[in-house]
Amino acid sequence: MYKRASVRYNKDMFLTGVVQWWYTEGWQQRAGFVRERLARTLDFFSINLLLKTLFSPFRQISAGGASGPLQARLQAFFDKLISRFIGAFMRGIVVIVGLVTIGLQLIWGAIVLGFWLVVPVLPIVGLVLFCIGWLPQ
Repeated sequence: MYKRASVRYNKDMFLTGVVQWWYTEGWQQRAGFVRERLARTLDFFSINLLLKTLFSPFRQISAGGASGPLQARLQAFFDKLISRFIGAFMRGIVVIVGLVTIGLQLIWGAIVLGFWLVVPVLPIVGLVLFCIGWLPQ
């Protein structure tokens, strides 16, 4: 009889341990995964670097300093200007795509973490719904 009570005690402790892990260490691990994925996305898009170099010439293409007649200087100036506008346009698109991606990842991470908290309760909710006779329609 002592052995049987010991087995029951171990089963209760196992269930308590699983629930305790789920809501403490398990949730922290899941939050760490979400945070790491977000950090990788931030590093991939490197929005702060793109904003710092927003008006740099596109792919570092520049006409260089022109000396000589006024026409050559004006052409070099407009070449640089166009290259900077192309660079700003391309970097702006990447910044917008990066911000949208990061925003979607934040929303998805919140959904995952919220779902993580609710999952252990779902079997109980299903049992209650089954007992009251609820059917999906």
